Amino acid sequence: MTAKDLRKKFIEFFTAPPRNHKEIPSASLVPENDPSSLFTSSGMQPLINYLLGEKHPLGTRLVNSQKCFRSQDIDEVGDNRHTTFFEMLGNWSLGDYFKKEQIPWIYEFLTKKLKLDPERLYISVFEGTKEVPRDEESVRIWKSLGVQEERIFYYGVKKNWWSRSGEPENMPAGEPGGPDSEVFFDLGKERLIHENSPYKDQKCHPNCECGRFLEIANSVFMQYQKQADGTLKELPNKNVDFGGGLERLVAAVNDDPDIFKVDIFQPIIREIIGSQGIVIDPDKIYGPEDYPVHPILHEAKDTQRLKEQVIKSVRIIADHLRAATFILAEGIEPSNKTQGYVSRRLIRRSILHSRNLGINGNFTNRVAKSVISVYKDTYPQLKTVEESIYTKIDSEESRFRETLEKGLKEFDKYITAGEVGKPETQKKILSPRDIFFFYETYGFPYEISKEEASKRGIEIPTKEEFDLEFQKHQELSRTATRGIFKGGLQDQSEITTKLHTATHLLQQALRIVLGDHVRQKGSHITAERLRFDFSHPNKLTSDEIKKVEALVNEQIKLNLPISMKIQTLEQAMADKALTVPGANYPEKVKVYSVGNFSKEVCGGPHVDFTGKLGTFKIIKEEASGSNVRRIYAILEQ
Repeated sequence: MTAKDLRKKFIEFFTAPPRNHKEIPSASLVPENDPSSLFTSSGMQPLINYLLGEKHPLGTRLVNSQKCFRSQDIDEVGDNRHTTFFEMLGNWSLGDYFKKEQIPWIYEFLTKKLKLDPERLYISVFEGTKEVPRDEESVRIWKSLGVQEERIFYYGVKKNWWSRSGEPENMPAGEPGGPDSEVFFDLGKERLIHENSPYKDQKCHPNCECGRFLEIANSVFMQYQKQADGTLKELPNKNVDFGGGLERLVAAVNDDPDIFKVDIFQPIIREIIGSQGIVIDPDKIYGPEDYPVHPILHEAKDTQRLKEQVIKSVRIIADHLRAATFILAEGIEPSNKTQGYVSRRLIRRSILHSRNLGINGNFTNRVAKSVISVYKDTYPQLKTVEESIYTKIDSEESRFRETLEKGLKEFDKYITAGEVGKPETQKKILSPRDIFFFYETYGFPYEISKEEASKRGIEIPTKEEFDLEFQKHQELSRTATRGIFKGGLQDQSEITTKLHTATHLLQQALRIVLGDHVRQKGSHITAERLRFDFSHPNKLTSDEIKKVEALVNEQIKLNLPISMKIQTLEQAMADKALTVPGANYPEKVKVYSVGNFSKEVCGGPHVDFTGKLGTFKIIKEEASGSNVRRIYAILEQ
């Protein structure tokens, strides 16, 4: 089965009677007005306000396929099941149906529509805590469907509790979450006994790490909200938040554990392989057993090890450049900050792994072209910005290849540094920190440093010592990432709501001062400031900035009312409500008006009167890309 066919089956299953869900479009990969994360990492993320009780324009039953990105999986990519970018099939009940409807529907979809063998489906449920009871209701429902007790497993909060921030103790105040029930597909591998397993009396279990089971579906019963005092309180409405990875579901249907054999990866992998001269039969499926012979394997002593490395590198490049293409399509420039840093890291890791394939010249734009070819019908916005994507990715590749060359020169200078005329003072050994410096600064993986040091007769630390230094850096990165989530929805309650409302005033003020060509290209809000990207070719003058500030503050002093009405998208456009160019909208939308000053299609949240905002002040204006400017602004009380 193809990904396109499975995606269609899922949407049609939930939109058909008696389920009667409304399809909503995939939200942007870069979340708007959400200070809690850099990327949309789940289908529920754009719907979080509705899960907390706000009314959705299309009702209480929704379904879609959401493009997602999770940077925390980047170091796992290279095996047969992890990717950074993926599509999440999702259906939601916003205070409508609950477990007794959701579980049978998902079981029906998996076994009747996808025709997965029921005997190969294993189930996990929540074992309970002091605050949240053991989920025996879900177990009863699964058993009533014919799932045998020996294929149902209880797990704790680390495995069967879901929120954007993880287990309950890590959830910020205001964050919704709840117990979940996952479905695993048995790939049929030999059963193994694991000494570190809590199920030592059993040979294998769904959450063990042997690779036998593939998680394919997860129904989250989103019924709790974290309180300021650290407790969990039941939401007024019990919600269902389902997520199923598209690529994993296709792999299960095709009964193949390698998601990189799914059809959407084939043109991408063929382009990667073709980049270094290998001709592959178009009908031949990529995989460990039938992978084409790579030139570097001919004279290798350890052919199997190198073969595995080639396969891993192909997987990493395919995943990373697919993800980078989608991020660039959002208008994100490779850089050293936030989302731009992630896209840069993806592109540069791909280039480093291309060395394992003997690829020496620029190739990333050709791979990006194959990605767009695969997804252009599902996500047509990719075609509208494809030339920009090719330019950005090729430019980043050229810069990094130059950086690598510079790094080799600096590596040599660093090693040979010493007193003039005294070669005995030159470095004879490099520390783990030295090796990590070249990894972080020039992108040198351990193997490149080892290779270059060996040429010069220099000793370097073991891979294990380097890994320890690398882990220190990873922990710092994770700490920083967790910091992004600390504010969570708690911050959205007041200050970020004010800042978001201010973006409406800012956009209209920019259009009045600069012209109607100004349109929002993106925004990001934290508890400290707003960031607003907009289309405009030139740097703003100090006079223009003053005019924009004055116009916004004038509307604040007028204490304009902010109203909302639900309209069809067609009606909203006819009423000249502003939209974000390139964004997908459902058939019915919320339209927010600020007095008679501005009108936008938007999901919120907003204050009710502009007088609550305080004083608006622009603190920085800069370029954000070709013909795109960026403003940072604050509200002073």
